[in-house]
Amino acid sequence: MKEPLPKGQPVRQAEELDALVIGAGPAGLIAAEVMASAGRSITICEAKPSPARKFLMAGKSGLNLLNAAPLPDQIATYSEAADWLSPMLHAFGPDQIHAWAEGLGEPLFTGSSGRIFPRAMKASPLLRAWLARLDSLGVTLRRGWRWTGGAYQFTTPDGPRQLAPRTTVLALGGASWARLGSDGAWRAHLTARGIACTLFQPANMGFAVAWSDHMIPHFGLPIKGARLIAGAHSLRAEFVLTARGVEGGGIYALSRALREGASLTLDLFPDLSATELDARLARRPAKESRTNRLRKALGLSGARLALVNECTRTPDGATLKALTLPLGAPHPMDEAISTAGGIARAELDDRLMLRNWPGTFAAGEMLDWEAPTGGYLLTACLATGHWAGKHAARYR
Repeated sequence: MKEPLPKGQPVRQAEELDALVIGAGPAGLIAAEVMASAGRSITICEAKPSPARKFLMAGKSGLNLLNAAPLPDQIATYSEAADWLSPMLHAFGPDQIHAWAEGLGEPLFTGSSGRIFPRAMKASPLLRAWLARLDSLGVTLRRGWRWTGGAYQFTTPDGPRQLAPRTTVLALGGASWARLGSDGAWRAHLTARGIACTLFQPANMGFAVAWSDHMIPHFGLPIKGARLIAGAHSLRAEFVLTARGVEGGGIYALSRALREGASLTLDLFPDLSATELDARLARRPAKESRTNRLRKALGLSGARLALVNECTRTPDGATLKALTLPLGAPHPMDEAISTAGGIARAELDDRLMLRNWPGTFAAGEMLDWEAPTGGYLLTACLATGHWAGKHAARYR
């Protein structure tokens, strides 16, 4: 199945290649490295003028590359995709990625939360070393080459081109942060070939809240020390109040349950019982204002006090242990850290090769899995990219 080139454009003979990778994010780069190390001649086509833009953005405030949790616990975070990803995470999971990063000259350290970062914190030193390694392996990176469909047509700085690779790894990312390259446009190219893709949904995103004006002074401030509950899921984590709603690690960790309709409740005093809270409130003078009673009896102040006043008129112990936060819609998908959805599992064989497109493999966020932040996203992107690259290298 071929898609026509734009009218008025000359048709060039397809350029034959040994192996092609489309997308120069983490999954694509690791696939290219694996294939090149196995002796294949690799060409990477990247739509943007520079590679790994989303990876670099993720590392601006500290690149959370991995997590120190035991591997079985990490695999469980991928929910229904856990059994699918398990062999890939065993083959190239946290331990192997740790050694790989340090082999690039980027030592790692584990933070107090169990998240693992490069000592440099940023993604740029790791990426520079990685690109230098790929260059030493003879990998060619073509920038500004955007796949427009077919097998394989591109717009390029020099006009339309067509490639004829012996094998291909698709690693074009999900559908968030389109300006960085992950726009999900590839989905139309695959569905045109009869390859089923599940709908994209935002993941690890904030949610809207229709705040009253009295919350304005507290925008940008964190809520700390609370337990967040969404359906059967709960955790102690902080989150941030914003003009548009709520964001931050605690919200992202529960975003799937919240996206699927669970309500969000907050236990603002997870170390105290409702009975103890009521007893402390009862000891205050009856004529004292509600705000003073909450402040003096329970130490509530600032953003935490404002949040209580925003969400309830009856702040007793039971309410403070299960304060309902009235969430609206999730923030737009393009603003999400990651996306759910993508190529349906049934469309891929155990090698991550597309059943209806022999010789074409897929990896990274293109696949239909999702995970919370905390290192799990990059771990799975690298693990699936490594797996696809290993099997693509053997394909002739």
